[in-house]
Amino acid sequence: MTLHPTPAVQSAAEIDMAAMRAHAGEAVAMLKVLGNEDRLLLLCQIARQPRTVGELEQLTGIGQPTLSQQLGVLRREGLVSTEREGKFIRYQAADARALQLMQVVHQLFCEGAQS
Repeated sequence: MTLHPTPAVQSAAEIDMAAMRAHAGEAVAMLKVLGNEDRLLLLCQIARQPRTVGELEQLTGIGQPTLSQQLGVLRREGLVSTEREGKFIRYQAADARALQLMQVVHQLFCEGAQS
Protein backbone atom coordinates (compact mmCIF):
# COMPACT_ATOMS: atom_id res chain seq x y z
CA MET A 1 0.00 0.00 0.00
CA THR A 2 1.49 3.37 -1.07
CA LEU A 3 0.65 6.49 0.87
CA HIS A 4 0.01 9.63 -1.12
CA PRO A 5 -0.15 13.13 0.34
CA THR A 6 -3.64 14.38 0.82
CA PRO A 7 -4.73 17.11 -1.59
CA ALA A 8 -4.65 19.70 1.21
CA VAL A 9 -1.05 18.81 2.16
CA GLN A 10 0.01 18.71 -1.47
CA SER A 11 -1.63 22.06 -2.09
CA ALA A 12 0.17 23.60 0.89
CA ALA A 13 3.47 22.17 -0.34
CA GLU A 14 2.86 23.63 -3.79
CA ILE A 15 2.06 27.03 -2.28
CA ASP A 16 5.23 26.89 -0.18
CA MET A 17 7.27 25.99 -3.26
CA ALA A 18 5.75 28.88 -5.21
CA ALA A 19 6.66 31.26 -2.38
CA MET A 20 10.16 29.78 -2.16
CA ARG A 21 10.61 30.19 -5.91
CA ALA A 22 9.52 33.83 -5.75
CA HIS A 23 11.87 34.52 -2.83
CA ALA A 24 14.67 32.65 -4.58
CA GLY A 25 14.24 35.02 -7.52
CA GLU A 26 14.51 38.02 -5.19
CA ALA A 27 17.63 36.55 -3.57
CA VAL A 28 19.25 35.90 -6.95
CA ALA A 29 18.54 39.48 -8.04
CA MET A 30 20.13 40.83 -4.84
CA LEU A 31 23.15 38.54 -5.18
CA LYS A 32 23.63 39.62 -8.79
CA VAL A 33 23.83 43.24 -7.67
CA LEU A 34 26.29 42.31 -4.93
CA GLY A 35 28.22 40.09 -7.34
CA ASN A 36 30.23 43.01 -8.71
CA GLU A 37 33.48 43.91 -6.92
CA ASP A 38 33.04 47.68 -7.28
CA ARG A 39 29.42 47.62 -6.08
CA LEU A 40 30.37 45.40 -3.16
CA LEU A 41 33.17 47.78 -2.12
CA LEU A 42 30.86 50.77 -2.41
CA LEU A 43 28.12 49.11 -0.40
CA CYS A 44 30.65 48.08 2.28
CA GLN A 45 31.54 51.74 2.78
CA ILE A 46 27.96 53.00 2.58
CA ALA A 47 26.80 50.33 5.06
CA ARG A 48 29.18 51.76 7.66
CA GLN A 49 27.87 55.30 7.30
CA PRO A 50 26.44 57.63 4.66
CA ARG A 51 29.13 58.80 2.22
CA THR A 52 29.57 61.41 -0.49
CA VAL A 53 30.84 60.54 -3.94
CA GLY A 54 34.19 62.14 -3.11
CA GLU A 55 34.52 60.08 0.06
CA LEU A 56 33.64 56.90 -1.80
CA GLU A 57 36.16 57.66 -4.53
CA GLN A 58 38.89 58.24 -1.97
CA LEU A 59 38.03 55.20 0.18
CA THR A 60 37.59 52.68 -2.62
CA GLY A 61 39.92 53.97 -5.32
CA ILE A 62 37.13 53.57 -7.87
CA GLY A 63 37.37 56.41 -10.37
CA GLN A 64 34.82 58.22 -12.47
CA PRO A 65 32.81 57.25 -14.52
CA THR A 66 32.77 53.73 -13.04
CA LEU A 67 31.92 55.10 -9.61
CA SER A 68 28.86 56.98 -10.84
CA GLN A 69 27.74 54.06 -12.98
CA GLN A 70 27.91 51.56 -10.09
CA LEU A 71 26.25 53.96 -7.64
CA GLY A 72 23.49 54.33 -10.23
CA VAL A 73 22.97 50.56 -10.26
CA LEU A 74 22.83 50.43 -6.46
CA ARG A 75 20.34 53.29 -6.42
CA ARG A 76 18.19 51.86 -9.23
CA GLU A 77 18.04 48.51 -7.42
CA GLY A 78 16.96 50.23 -4.20
CA LEU A 79 20.01 49.28 -2.15
CA VAL A 80 21.04 52.90 -1.57
CA SER A 81 19.24 56.21 -1.48
CA THR A 82 20.55 59.75 -1.73
CA GLU A 83 20.19 62.93 0.23
CA ARG A 84 21.41 66.32 -0.94
CA GLU A 85 23.50 68.36 1.48
CA GLY A 86 24.28 71.67 -0.20
CA LYS A 87 26.36 70.85 -3.25
CA PHE A 88 27.06 67.29 -2.09
CA ILE A 89 24.99 64.14 -2.56
CA ARG A 90 25.27 61.68 0.29
CA TYR A 91 24.59 57.99 -0.35
CA GLN A 92 23.06 55.90 2.43
CA ALA A 93 21.95 52.30 2.81
CA ALA A 94 18.29 51.81 1.91
CA ASP A 95 17.66 48.06 2.09
CA ALA A 96 17.78 46.25 5.45
CA ARG A 97 18.24 42.88 3.74
CA ALA A 98 21.29 44.15 1.86
CA LEU A 99 22.72 45.48 5.14
CA GLN A 100 22.26 42.09 6.78
CA LEU A 101 23.96 40.39 3.85
CA MET A 102 26.83 42.87 4.03
CA GLN A 103 27.28 42.08 7.73
CA VAL A 104 27.53 38.36 6.96
CA VAL A 105 29.92 38.99 4.04
CA HIS A 106 32.05 41.16 6.32
CA GLN A 107 32.12 38.48 9.03
CA LEU A 108 33.00 35.70 6.59
CA PHE A 109 35.47 37.46 4.34
CA CYS A 110 36.87 40.45 6.22
CA GLU A 111 36.97 39.38 9.84
CA GLY A 112 37.69 35.77 8.89
CA ALA A 113 40.56 36.84 6.60
CA GLN A 114 42.50 38.08 9.63
CA SER A 115 42.80 34.62 11.15
